[in-house]
Amino acid sequence: MKFLYLHFAVLSLLLCSPAQAQEVEYGTGLICDTAQQAEQLVAHLNGDVAAAVSAVNAEEHDPKACGIATVAFVRGPEVATARSKDATFKIVRIVILGLSTSSGFQRVAPAAYVSLFRIEEYAV
Repeated sequence: MKFLYLHFAVLSLLLCSPAQAQEVEYGTGLICDTAQQAEQLVAHLNGDVAAAVSAVNAEEHDPKACGIATVAFVRGPEVATARSKDATFKIVRIVILGLSTSSGFQRVAPAAYVSLFRIEEYAV
């Protein structure tokens, strides 16, 4: 019976532990609706980012499938890694909380997307 009470005590400590706040980040970057679109984007990257975005949007028949934006966001889990001819990227889920406008950042309803984060590689 003591063992059962010990389990309840440990469980109650875990349930009552403080929540960890996630840090809001700000930046300009590539944003896509899905991880598959982000992978396609990386495959098209060859120096001209705008051309790569246009190519993916044309393939998806959606002019807003991928784009470049300055946003306030919270980083989520990494969902994949993709490699172009020149670089490697983490594909990460993000939740956008704000958009940069001419009058500063404006709050938006939270929306989930994926973004690319370049992985720094060093020759050894």
